[in-house]
Amino acid sequence: MKATETRFLPFLQGTKQFIIPIYQRTYSWTQTQCQQLWDDIRRAGSDEKISGHFVGSIVYIDQGLFQVTAVPQLLVIDGQQRLTTLSLLIAALGKVIEEKNIDIEISRKKIGNYFLFNAEEEGELHYKLVLTQSDRDTLIRILEERELPGQCSGLIRQSYEFYLERLRKQPGELANIYNGIGKLIIVDIALDRERDNPQLIFESLNSTGLRLSQADLIRNYILMGLERGLQTELYNKYWYPMEQSFGHAEYAAHFDRFMRDYLTIKSGRIPNINDVYSVFKNHAQTAGLTTEEIVAEIYRYSKYFVRLAFLKDADSDINAALDDINTLRVDVAYPFLMEVFDDFERGVINRDIAQGVVRLIESYVFRRLICGIPTNSLNKTFANLYKEIDKKDYLDSLKEAFLLRDSYRRFPDDEEFRRELTVKDIYSLRNRNYLLRKLENFERKEVVNIESCTIEHIMPQNPTLSEEWQRDLGDHWKDVQAKYLHTLGNLTLTGYNPELSDRPFQAKRDMPGGFRYSPLRLNRGLAPLEKWDESQIILRANNLAAVAERVWPQPVLPPKKTAELEYKKAIQFVPYTLDLHAENLKGPILALFEELRKRILNLDSSVREEILKLYIAYKTDTNFVDIIPQKSGLRLSLNMRFDEIDDPRGICRDITGLGKWGNGDVEVRVSSRDDIDNVMPLIHQSFEKHFDGNTTTMD
Repeated sequence: MKATETRFLPFLQGTKQFIIPIYQRTYSWTQTQCQQLWDDIRRAGSDEKISGHFVGSIVYIDQGLFQVTAVPQLLVIDGQQRLTTLSLLIAALGKVIEEKNIDIEISRKKIGNYFLFNAEEEGELHYKLVLTQSDRDTLIRILEERELPGQCSGLIRQSYEFYLERLRKQPGELANIYNGIGKLIIVDIALDRERDNPQLIFESLNSTGLRLSQADLIRNYILMGLERGLQTELYNKYWYPMEQSFGHAEYAAHFDRFMRDYLTIKSGRIPNINDVYSVFKNHAQTAGLTTEEIVAEIYRYSKYFVRLAFLKDADSDINAALDDINTLRVDVAYPFLMEVFDDFERGVINRDIAQGVVRLIESYVFRRLICGIPTNSLNKTFANLYKEIDKKDYLDSLKEAFLLRDSYRRFPDDEEFRRELTVKDIYSLRNRNYLLRKLENFERKEVVNIESCTIEHIMPQNPTLSEEWQRDLGDHWKDVQAKYLHTLGNLTLTGYNPELSDRPFQAKRDMPGGFRYSPLRLNRGLAPLEKWDESQIILRANNLAAVAERVWPQPVLPPKKTAELEYKKAIQFVPYTLDLHAENLKGPILALFEELRKRILNLDSSVREEILKLYIAYKTDTNFVDIIPQKSGLRLSLNMRFDEIDDPRGICRDITGLGKWGNGDVEVRVSSRDDIDNVMPLIHQSFEKHFDGNTTTMD
């Protein structure tokens, strides 16, 4: 490596060409970065006391490493954002100098010949800076003052216009701006490919530019070390089509999400979105695949992600099912669904099974939402769900996997779903329109678009109801209104909400556009009624709940498989009670246990207790603390490595590698109530380690 401090303008001079490799991200500076650079240059140019202003490093692989030409071609590893932005500023400066006919020490022609073009060269070698294919044509056309392409790089155009506007408004500052550019200092870092590792250097650079996304880092890691021809081949065959499918503007954000899901599939664990690059590196180094095999696999799964996230499936019925999944914001199911789509694409399952899987997930998630079951474990549920599928009995094995889940991971049955649906505050539910839309259009071939409709409270929200409403609802009308106002039985859809307003029920029924004349199924049962009261609200809620059970059905297995399932449940859920530990849990130790138990269960609504033969476990998705009752006190096993625990009091014991009951390598004992206050922060650490905050938000 050769590193030299130098002025930016002399660095550009001479016959040379800076090439941005295809694996580098596209131009990404916005007005914020452009303004900061503009302010720095103006200040440096107008202040004689400032002799130089450092703007970062430009790192490149030195000439002659890939091919021999008359023009040294330098592949830029870091610094392309500054190179591009300063080239745009210099080009804008030259244009305004010529427009305003201002005489300073530099002319537009010299700016072009010195800093933007290799004057004696033709073709692509004519340009000092060659960007990646998404940006290349836009920059060239700006430099040559030609019409921009139809799909130009918006950020490059915006940066150029940003500087043009400022220079035109302040023609008296042109000399100062040129003077300021002349004071810019960079570190010129030339790498030797035989001795330097560009990837390691790239990762360790403390750049002053925008932070690279996980997508940028992964792309560079995959392509940077390859021979240039193979770089181009893999980029054009796999990476560029993937970038296009994700959308140019949102590529990085979508790719980071996709890559987290891809790595969840590969490892069975959910990486943090900010650690995707480091987890991917480990996967790439241990997968036993060639670079092309890894890229091809990423590309294959990316197509499934695009179908899921952007509703790009060719089958309209599957697309509709995916639309409902996305309405519920269940992107935590994407890793599982990507594997299902891979099976579908490879012919392992047919269209009907694929659609059935998506609809089963929709029912699982929506029923849980209605029943108020915490959602924080859903990502872990879906991360490992695919392992439970029997490829020869695809859909039924998935149903069985759901039916075997208990407690906070359960699939609510019809009784629980119906009970909660009829009493829940539906009006405050974020997915209320989805619920009513699905009820309205169930088994309907001519689908009704409810976008123009609004939600109508049949019994009005007005706390001072009219005499007619008070009469219909009875003496306890206030209690009826408070109890049923926002529930399913009292809600419907209408396009005449302002007209219906707080009118009496019969007026709402018979007026033009009223319930009697509504084409919506949700309003059919209202037409023959003479009044609207508590009994009618309850009846309608039960009728709609019966439809909902069919819209979001619970899993049903054939009789033989149902019997097998019951046997598995009997084995899986052994009904142990605290009596099993009665020999040790008595007197003061029992009182101590009850206090600690209460504190642990209050950590979060997702925490559940499981009484086992040897200990009592407390878990979210996995155990985070196990209590082993003893005659002298309580022995706790925290499910953490000993080097992970923050133990300022030094009360923990390292039991790594020792025979033990419970999970984890950290042991701590409780023998008095004072000990509980000391161990709860330790228990909370283990809880936080196993509690995943990446939850879905559906209500």
